Amino acid sequence: MESLVKPNAQFWSGRPVLVTGHTGFKGSWLATWLNQLGAKVSGFALAPDTEPNLFTQMDLGKIFGQHFHDLRDREKIEQTLTANNPEIIFHLAAQPLVRQSYRDPLETFAVNVMGTANLLDAVSRSPHVKAVVVVTTDKCYLNNESIWPYRESDPLGGHDPYSASKACTEIVAHSFRESFLAGRGIQVATARAGNVLGGGDWAADRLVPDCVRAALKGETVVLRNPKATRPWQHVLEPLLGYILLAERLHQGPPAQFDSFNFGPPTHGVRPVSDVAKSVMELLGGNVELQIRDSELHEATNLNLDSSKARALLGWRPRLTPDETLQWTAAWYHAVIKEGAPAADVTAQQIKNYQNIDRGF
Repeated sequence: MESLVKPNAQFWSGRPVLVTGHTGFKGSWLATWLNQLGAKVSGFALAPDTEPNLFTQMDLGKIFGQHFHDLRDREKIEQTLTANNPEIIFHLAAQPLVRQSYRDPLETFAVNVMGTANLLDAVSRSPHVKAVVVVTTDKCYLNNESIWPYRESDPLGGHDPYSASKACTEIVAHSFRESFLAGRGIQVATARAGNVLGGGDWAADRLVPDCVRAALKGETVVLRNPKATRPWQHVLEPLLGYILLAERLHQGPPAQFDSFNFGPPTHGVRPVSDVAKSVMELLGGNVELQIRDSELHEATNLNLDSSKARALLGWRPRLTPDETLQWTAAWYHAVIKEGAPAADVTAQQIKNYQNIDRGF
């Protein structure tokens, strides 16, 4: 095993950063980590849309400068950039659910595609922004159910509206980078992460939140695609990649810093049913699973090749698949069953993660 590159706290200390989507699951973890590193964090997002939600559980509204606005509102984006003068932007705000994209495809395309265009258009007129990390998804690839991991050079596409919108987001980011931003010294890269697990995720139609809700109610878990495989990883794994990528972008890296995969090794790719059973066992819930055929198309095989992130960023996963599930279950157990403050549990897991001095 090789030691990993760690975030540079000296780099982040006092640096103004904007996180879009900071009220979401990943955004709350990222904003908290950046705050620990000493960054001056502000946020742009809609108000949390679930109850409970990690943003409120950690009382983050008292810590970060924030703006509850919609990405489709170009004027509000301009005002936010002017008010906060961020040097680095992490763009996580999105409509993030496949099944919701079937229910409302127009909203999904409007938020994910035009919202990103609105943000990058505002960035093109900002005198302060130096780097933007646009977070998309592993689902942006044209999925042909290949057994081989997808590389950054593979074709983009998407059957469902969510996946298609994220492929479009990739193209929008590329276009703005080449047409408007690179010439002004503003670096833009996209980050494509696998399925993330971690404490504080309460979204609908996601595996771990469904398991947690079932365990709390003493019910069985309903699975739509039990044999589907996904590149499961703890939320801190790709967030580390985003942070390292932003540090390098700020330095003005060469052209190949355009898109990056952040996924687990092959042993982290596991069927939905296996992950559900493991999580339920760790939570002390009923391990009996109920299978329900899905009427909507969802990819079956999905895996990422993260060689580029390893080679150019020194990024490597730190947690084994079992540790990922254990850390996730431990968060819910501490917060829900023991009543520990969510902010304390989250902060401690971030510190513990940074102290792991090995990768694979």
